[in-house]
Parts: sequence; structure tokens; C-alpha cells
Amino acid sequence: MLHPSYSDLMKVVNSEVEPGEAKVVNSRYSIVMATAKRARQIIGGEDPLVSAEGKKPLSIAVEELNQSKIKILSDDDEE
Repeated sequence: MLHPSYSDLMKVVNSEVEPGEAKVVNSRYSIVMATAKRARQIIGGEDPLVSAEGKKPLSIAVEELNQSKIKILSDDDEE
């Protein structure tokens, strides 16, 4: 089982969204894509933003997202 759960991660990512605004993440797919992208960045040499001792890149990426060290940008924010 994945800890934290997908629903917990979605709550963290959407926690800064104002009431009435569109959520940044609506599905598990968005969480998977964001953490996979961040894991590839870590593999590519970027420094982890959380303690990484003995952890795999994907676990580090999930922990970074859970601690709000990284953000998932909506399509509007990427421009």
C-alpha cells in the first residue's frame, strides 16, 4: 500500500486552491505523472528536497509532494 494515499496527496496538492477555483489535481493520473517527472529529475542529478537516505527516487518524489516541497502547476500556470 502506498503511504500517503493518492487521496491524501490530492488533498495536499489542492490545499492552496481557493473555494470556487478549479482544482489543480482531479485524478490519480496527475499525481503519478508529477511524481514520475520529479523522480526522473532526481535520477538526472537534481538534489532531493527531503531526506533521501536509503530511499528510491520515486519515494523521495512522493515525500516531496506530501510535504509541499514541490508543486503541481495547472495548465494555466505553465505559460
